[in-house]
Amino acid sequence: MRKIREAERAREALRVALRHAGIQLPVMDVRPQMRTDDTGYALVRLGDCAAPVARELAAVIEKGAAR
Repeated sequence: MRKIREAERAREALRVALRHAGIQLPVMDVRPQMRTDDTGYALVRLGDCAAPVARELAAVIEKGAAR
């Protein structure tokens, strides 16, 4: 459960950062995963987005990487 909460906090931080950049992804959810050794983890699933949103996201990332 701790790992799911951690992933949910990460998802919310990403959602806020994207919102500040003027970008909104239609779906961002958390998916718990189980491994064969019974240790679990969670993934933040970003889902699908339209090509213009993907270009905006790439531009924001590039701008940040250039700093």
